[in-house]
Amino acid sequence: MNAPTSLRAAAPLADTDLVVDGLRCASCIAKLEHGLLALDGVIEARVNFTTKRLHVAHDPALDAEALIAGVGKFGFEAHLLAEAKTADSESKRLARALAVAAFAAMNVMLLSVSIWSGADGATRALFHWLSALIALPAVAYAGRPFFESAWRALRQGRTNMDVPISIGITLTCAMSLYETAVQGPHAYFDGAVMLIAFLLGGRLLDSVMRERAQDAVASLLRKLPDDVRVLDDDGRVRSVAVAEIRPGMRVLVPAGDRIGVDGVVEAGISDIDRSIVTGESAPEPVEAGGIVLAGTMNLTSPLAVRVTAAATDTVLADIARLMEAAGQHKSRYVRIADRASRLYAPAVHLLAALSLAGWLIAGAGWHEALLIAVAVLIITCPCALGLAVPVAQVVASGALMRRGVLVRDGAAIEKLAAVDTVLLDKTGTVTLGQLTPVAGMPEDPEARRLLLALALGTRHPHARAIAAALEAEGVVPVPLSELREVVGSGVEAMVDGRRAALGRLAWVAPGTEAPDAEEVSTCFAFDAAPVSRILFADAERVDAPAAVARLRKLGLDLQFVSGDAWLVVRTLAHRLGLFARARMSPADKYGAVARLEASGKRVLMVGDGVNDGPALKCASVGMAPAAASDVGRQAADVVFFGDRLMPVPVAIAAARRTMRVVRQNFVLAIGYNVLAVPLAIAGYVTPLVAALAMSGSSILVVANALRLRSAAR
Repeated sequence: MNAPTSLRAAAPLADTDLVVDGLRCASCIAKLEHGLLALDGVIEARVNFTTKRLHVAHDPALDAEALIAGVGKFGFEAHLLAEAKTADSESKRLARALAVAAFAAMNVMLLSVSIWSGADGATRALFHWLSALIALPAVAYAGRPFFESAWRALRQGRTNMDVPISIGITLTCAMSLYETAVQGPHAYFDGAVMLIAFLLGGRLLDSVMRERAQDAVASLLRKLPDDVRVLDDDGRVRSVAVAEIRPGMRVLVPAGDRIGVDGVVEAGISDIDRSIVTGESAPEPVEAGGIVLAGTMNLTSPLAVRVTAAATDTVLADIARLMEAAGQHKSRYVRIADRASRLYAPAVHLLAALSLAGWLIAGAGWHEALLIAVAVLIITCPCALGLAVPVAQVVASGALMRRGVLVRDGAAIEKLAAVDTVLLDKTGTVTLGQLTPVAGMPEDPEARRLLLALALGTRHPHARAIAAALEAEGVVPVPLSELREVVGSGVEAMVDGRRAALGRLAWVAPGTEAPDAEEVSTCFAFDAAPVSRILFADAERVDAPAAVARLRKLGLDLQFVSGDAWLVVRTLAHRLGLFARARMSPADKYGAVARLEASGKRVLMVGDGVNDGPALKCASVGMAPAAASDVGRQAADVVFFGDRLMPVPVAIAAARRTMRVVRQNFVLAIGYNVLAVPLAIAGYVTPLVAALAMSGSSILVVANALRLRSAAR
């Protein structure tokens, strides 16, 4: 929620980030955001539901302890970001609870088989007591996530999805224990533990998804070094933590190190790998006066850099903030589920209470009326409805995995099915991100042997690409006794008194007219022979034309968005028949996606680099190749393997089929409730039958979803 701009501008504000436990739905978020704005000194409160992070802009006089106490008044636990429990710890806790519930359910069901088979008298009572000994401790341990959440809500005078679940589980166990104690014919311990196991499975998947969302931003920030080398005025070098660096300081960046700050080069000539920001695979030269950015790699020689921005003010930190902001977007299905969750709890309570009251008025005893109320609570449990989406997603995800597509977030399938626009990055996405010499290599065998010898004398990316190509052809290098590398320029050697050189044109052949700056090239010269200008290209994925054609057949609008030079992008875009934009920064890509999304489009962003991270997060769905940067993979919802592009249209087609099955599952789940709830209210269903019916509806939904095992064909 945002306060008026005039309030925020009135005085300097403090910002506090908290992690909040217990957020389950949209009503929780609305309650917390509105409630905090009522506190004196709070100007803005915004919750990121994906990461469970609360950002508060407030009067500096209001400290973090007061904010945490304020959050507590609404039934939630909050922690400072640095002190918060990690998502991983919550996932482990839910995994342990699920393991206990599943183990107990299997054993109690085995005992129940004998009862269903006709066991009577002392034998039935023994099995009931054994079931109780297994189920009650398991329910007490595995049900804690629901019980604790329900208790916090009730203490604050509100309700949530966990309240009817907790009531139903508690009453089921209590009634089962009573039936066991009086040697009654029915106990429902199996239904209780099965219910908990089903619900925990869904909650664990949700927790894992949040953990991955947090990892994307954390992985990006890990690209910054922990400390940098500061150059003092007296020439001494000392190591200083990045957090302590201030604009105006001078830092030394050795060759092979990542740059920890944004700044301007004061001394030195080198090549910079900017792929983390631009996505372009070719290194870029930099010299005095050039700009360098945090997270990029210094490749060939030391640089002295004057700091212009550090820590949270760098371009890389801005990318991280864009990714986190994009993570607050919600899909249409999530918003619908949030609204439904606000109606479910009161509706279930009302039905159960009316059933209890109605049967008491009709003359039934407390025992019979309570059994019917419990049956209503259990049979209305939305397990089938809750499984309608996730089970289809799991089956479809398995089918896609067999085709080399990893779906990292189950919700991505429903969003992928709705996309109508695909934005494709170039380097590492439509292409393989591997430089290959495509023109200008000398034809003379001896010249090629000499070129290979020079290329093996340096680790520059252009030289490595040349060496790889020549070695693949079986070329043997000429032995060189004297080889000299001139940092930032190239490598040279004297052969029988004649100079051979490989590197920048201005150094290899001074006075030669410079080529098109947008072409990726290096130059080779030997003595007075004409200079060979070797051009490089990024190898295209072999099935790119076929994949683009299939995407068009699916009715999708396709666009090229790249940080590469226009000449390189234009050539490939023309060959594939795509509209293209070049020289796009991370913010440009993010803005392009955001504008399309704001206009009503549903965008699939396919990219591989850190520079694509914000756009991947902002888009309805992000997709990246497995060879992408760590940040690119973390930011993406879907990852595809191999050197082909066809997994992109395959995933979209599979997602559309999956959502058709999801809609069928909704019909089955709702139809089950329409038939079963009236029977339960009428007293024709015992809690045990209710548990079986609930499980049966879930099995029906699962069976329908299993048809998706061939979804990725």
